[in-house]
Amino acid sequence: MAGQVELSEGLLDYVRSVSLRDDEILRDLVAETALMPALSAMVTSPEEGQLLALLVGLTGAVRVLEIGTFTGYSALCMARALPPGGRIVTCDISERWTRVARRYWARAGVADRVELRLGDASATLAGLLQECGPETFDLVFVDADKAGYTGYYEQALAHLRPGGLVVLDNTLFFGRVADPAADDPETEAVRALNASLYDDKRVDLSMLVMADGITLARKRNPSGEGAVR
Repeated sequence: MAGQVELSEGLLDYVRSVSLRDDEILRDLVAETALMPALSAMVTSPEEGQLLALLVGLTGAVRVLEIGTFTGYSALCMARALPPGGRIVTCDISERWTRVARRYWARAGVADRVELRLGDASATLAGLLQECGPETFDLVFVDADKAGYTGYYEQALAHLRPGGLVVLDNTLFFGRVADPAADDPETEAVRALNASLYDDKRVDLSMLVMADGITLARKRNPSGEGAVR
């Protein structure tokens, strides 16, 4: 059985050359975000954005919920993949960064598919649950403050229909989750979520060793039908 390939810069360049289908708008958004030195690492990687778009299509998602917008790269990718009438609700606390997002959504022609809600994410999600009811979204992407990840995951499951998909970003957290000396609150929160997901029988689970770790959790039907054993 083959082991895990070490991803060098040269190999990453090769992978992108044969699979990445970004465009000028996406490249411009990455470039503008890169001018924010302290925050540039927060932008979704191009290959992850492409994966998110693929997952929207594979799941047949019509309603997508995103927790953590930043400058809007992932929302743009997912919005482009939605079918006619599809919609993404994205939540963030920063008006400053989401102003960048709005410009690029408009430039890409997807602004009418994206609903931005500003404010505390947990409060926004609670209000959205009252407004729309439970299990009304097909896919939820979580990429917000790591200390809140366990709470966001539980809220995501409440919003997600059976058979729907939760996608959690940064679940390797720069490799810190495997470092016993890393005991800061964000690392501990991601580590705790990873451990709880392993034992969570409500979902089927796979952690992808790409980007900064991407975990896929598919919500099982209450009957257990269609579960991956």
